[in-house]
Amino acid sequence: MTRKTQVGLIFGGNSSEYEVSIMSGHNIYSAIDKNKFEVHPIWITNSGYIASEEDAFKVLENPQYTVKNPHQAANIANLVELANLAEIDVFFPIVHGNLGEDGSLQGLFRVLDKAFVGDDVLSAAVTMDKEFTKILAQRVGVPVANWIAIKRFEYEDPSNDHDAYAKVSAKLGNDLFVKPANQGSSVGVHHVTTAKEYEAALADAFRYDDKVLVEETIHGTEVETAVLGNDQPQVSGVGQIINAEGTFYSYENKYDENSTTTLQIPAAIPPEIAEQVRTNALKIYQVTECSGFARIDSTLRASDQKVILTEVNALPGFTNISMYPKLFEQVGISYTALITKLIELGLERYEHKQTLLHKIGQ
Repeated sequence: MTRKTQVGLIFGGNSSEYEVSIMSGHNIYSAIDKNKFEVHPIWITNSGYIASEEDAFKVLENPQYTVKNPHQAANIANLVELANLAEIDVFFPIVHGNLGEDGSLQGLFRVLDKAFVGDDVLSAAVTMDKEFTKILAQRVGVPVANWIAIKRFEYEDPSNDHDAYAKVSAKLGNDLFVKPANQGSSVGVHHVTTAKEYEAALADAFRYDDKVLVEETIHGTEVETAVLGNDQPQVSGVGQIINAEGTFYSYENKYDENSTTTLQIPAAIPPEIAEQVRTNALKIYQVTECSGFARIDSTLRASDQKVILTEVNALPGFTNISMYPKLFEQVGISYTALITKLIELGLERYEHKQTLLHKIGQ
C-alpha cells in the first residue's frame, strides 16, 4: 500500500481571527483527499493551548466544540511542541492573523526543517504589513491609495499633533479609512469623516497594532482575484463584492452567514478591466515573493475605473463563503483539487530548498 502524505493541519490561534481559522480548518479537513493524505489536526485554542488530537478532531467535525484549557498560556509558545511530531511530512497552517501569517509560524517551520503550505518567512511578513505592501506595489507601478503611517510612540506623544484630523485631512481629504497595519479580515478598520470618528478609530486601531495607516477613501467596488503557484503562478478570474453593508467589506460582511453581501463570480466588469486586475495581482504576487497562494484585493474606483490595490491576503480564508476557493472553482479547480495542489506546492518548494542546500554543501 502506498504511504499517505502526513499533513499537520494547524488551526485556531489566539488572534482576532480565531473563529475564521476554525471554520477554514473544518472545511479543509472535510474536503481534503483522504486517499492521498492522512490528517493530523493541531488545534491551538484561543488562549494558546495545543489541544489533544482527540479534541482537535472533535472541533474539526463540529466547529462549535469547546474544551476547557487546563493550562495558562498568554501566547502560542506551545507550538514548539511541533518538534515532537516527526511523522509530519508537511504542515498546512490555516492560523489567521498575528503569529499565524506574519512570518512567525513560518520561521518555526524553517527551524524545524519541515515543508509547509503557503508563504515563506519574508513574504508572509511583508504582505502582513499593509504599508510595506503598498511600498512594493508602487515599486512595480501598481496604484495604491494615498496614506500616512502613525507609530504608537508618535500617537502617545502629547507634544506631537501631526496625526490630528485637521492636518491629516489636509493631506488626504476628509473621507478616510483608519486601519491597523498588521491585521486581516478588516479587523480594527474604520471609515471616518469627522474628527470625532477619527479619534475613536485611531484609539481602536491601536488596540491591535503599534502602527496604524490612515488612507484616503477610494470610492468604488471591491474586486478580488486569486493566485496559485510558486515560480510560475496562475491567476484566477476576478470576483466582485456586491451589496456590502455599510461603507466597506467588513469582518461581518465577510464571515456572517446572515450577511446580505454576495460574491459575484465572475465580476460584472469590462474584460479589459478584469485583465488589469489580474495583471496587477501577478505583479504584486511576484514582487512580494509570495508562494503557494494569495488573494489580491483591489478597488475599482468609480470616478475613473482605475484599479487601486487594497491589500494582499497571503493566507486567505477557506470558509464555505470565502472568495479564494470559489474563484478557482469557477475556472475548474475543485476545492479538493485546490487543497491537493497547495500541499504539492509546499512540498515542491521544500524539496527545492533541500536541493539548493545540498549543492551549497558540496
